Amino acid sequence: MSKQARPPLRVGDVLEVEIERLVPGGAGLAHAHGRTLFVTLAAPSDKLRVRVERVRGAVAFAALVEILTPGPARIEPPCPYFGRCGGCDFQQLTYAAQLAAKVEIIRDCLRRIARLDPPAEIAITPAPDAWHYRSRARWQHDAAQQRFGYYELASHRVCDVAACPVVLPEVQTTLTRLRTRMSAATLPPDANEFQAVAGDDGVSLTPPVDEADKQERVRIIAGERYHFDADCFFQINHALLAPLVNHALGDAHGPTAVDLYCGVGLFTLPLARRFTHVTAIEANPRACAYARRNLADAQLANARVHSALVGQWLTRHAAQHAPVALVLLDPPRAGAEPEAIRGILALRPQRIAYVSCDPATLARDLRSLLDGGYALNSLAAFDMFPQTHHVETVAQLTSTAAI
Repeated sequence: MSKQARPPLRVGDVLEVEIERLVPGGAGLAHAHGRTLFVTLAAPSDKLRVRVERVRGAVAFAALVEILTPGPARIEPPCPYFGRCGGCDFQQLTYAAQLAAKVEIIRDCLRRIARLDPPAEIAITPAPDAWHYRSRARWQHDAAQQRFGYYELASHRVCDVAACPVVLPEVQTTLTRLRTRMSAATLPPDANEFQAVAGDDGVSLTPPVDEADKQERVRIIAGERYHFDADCFFQINHALLAPLVNHALGDAHGPTAVDLYCGVGLFTLPLARRFTHVTAIEANPRACAYARRNLADAQLANARVHSALVGQWLTRHAAQHAPVALVLLDPPRAGAEPEAIRGILALRPQRIAYVSCDPATLARDLRSLLDGGYALNSLAAFDMFPQTHHVETVAQLTSTAAI
């Protein structure tokens, strides 16, 4: 049958496909009826029966109906909620296959988005524990349906979760306690969402249910002491933070450094031990307060923390701070806003360390930085998010003017 004579692909059609590889976003890539198909919860070399859920031009999105022949990397997901809960999308893969897929996702983004030939090798540091690693969780509460857990895959329905295999044991204890309170109808009636974060000394919860939930927490990372609570961001896989920080900083030292999206100061404190002066920028006022406190507790008086949107602060102040020895940025998943990239280029740093939790937005921003006079020196990955397609990446860049 010619390409023109192929029947149109429609929502609800059931097809048999073979998965070629996994792509950014974690879906499996297949081809059928002259279209590219993206299949959720697939594994490489799977032969599947799938149902088309959306069609957009030459691209279609499909859900798994039946595994006809599993690929060699497919395993039985251990979590009973897998496929319904939207929290994990790689449990169907061996851990080695997860790591390999994440490296290929980074390569794909570099080629397509950054228009850059990837390095010959991209090292990925595995998590010390691929389970029970998450120190932070966000849970949804549906009081009317008596459900407590995570959103279901691609929906805002609450998947009722009694036990989560990727959270730390102390976070699981908090989940169990909240579910018990839900059954007893003693949760705050207007609380639809809870956020929990664990430190070395317990769990902080917002909104608090018991008095102990209000307490701030402490975590010691690579000898530095960090105070924080559930109302501000702190990385979720604490076992990988020391190697992440060490790699991001490398051998950097000098007179001045700028730490963008600094949070509670994860990178600010070690930067302040290497640089004469450090300027840190963070939009969350609560996180800024913790960053200042963490610096003060460490007796580091050579760093100043500014509470401001990064792009706006750079627009106003980049010219008076330029040039600097190092800019380190660790933006949210959306990446750095365009004015932040322009501000970084206005600072004219000798080196840039970009810590990213999304290869696609990293690749987008790398293209702008490369066009702005920087060369990519190295790229390394850290598996901060086992059982999901997400991956942390650190890119090191040097000004071509300094080469």
